[in-house]
Amino acid sequence: MSSLEQSIRSKIELVGTPLKDWDIDIYRGVLTGYNEAFIIDSETKEKLIKEDSKSAEIIRPLLRGRDIKRYGYQFADLYLITTFPSLKINIDQYPAVKQHLMDFGYDRLKQTGETGSRKKTNNQWFETQDSISYWEDFYKQKIIWKIIGNQMAFSIDSNEYVVNNACYILTGSYLEYLLSVLNSNVIKWYSYITNMNKTGVGDVQVGGQNVNLFPIPLLSDFEQEPFIKLVEEMLIKKEKNENTTVLETIIDNLIYAMYGLSEEEIQFISSQ
Repeated sequence: MSSLEQSIRSKIELVGTPLKDWDIDIYRGVLTGYNEAFIIDSETKEKLIKEDSKSAEIIRPLLRGRDIKRYGYQFADLYLITTFPSLKINIDQYPAVKQHLMDFGYDRLKQTGETGSRKKTNNQWFETQDSISYWEDFYKQKIIWKIIGNQMAFSIDSNEYVVNNACYILTGSYLEYLLSVLNSNVIKWYSYITNMNKTGVGDVQVGGQNVNLFPIPLLSDFEQEPFIKLVEEMLIKKEKNENTTVLETIIDNLIYAMYGLSEEEIQFISSQ
């Protein structure tokens, strides 16, 4: 790194506290082991609920990595059958869902590691491959992001979406403030300079282990208020597909000041 880059990095790390030291939780989205069976469209969802109203208990709206944008997302009308092992579901209580899964074949869905089946686990044939012991966090307000894309893209969800394994979720306090910093030029630059997110194919890769290391200042409730108001306005504009360039510039300027960056350092980051 150049002396200028070293100066910027040291200021970011001096002022910020790595997210691993915050009171937050970060989890990866759901790995089913066979998406064709567990991810369904709205027509299939309605069919299963019509056949058995209890089906609605274990069908949740789903966001994929490609659906998540900066400060927003686009729901593709897809749903996940949430037979998580940690829920200890009796599949016989959901006959329509059971039949739907059986239509894909017991041998294909069983988790034995045999040829033509899913990876070997201790889970039952109708359950997802991952246990998902943190399933309750999907029902909380949370920051969501895609792992791989052409840019870092963090959003916030208050509508209890489940996400697939191409995404991560973050739950805890101060989510609006955190969202503004995670989407900022400063954190984007920091992720590049620390080589956290290179895939080698032109895209960026942002895993939970990377986000855990981002140095973000711990602010008081009062100090966070300007960020929260701007993010709330940003979310409204994004939902209406309005231009947010001015708002993003204001947020970035607040964040530059928060990290104590000089005008030269700001110009350097913004030119990257």
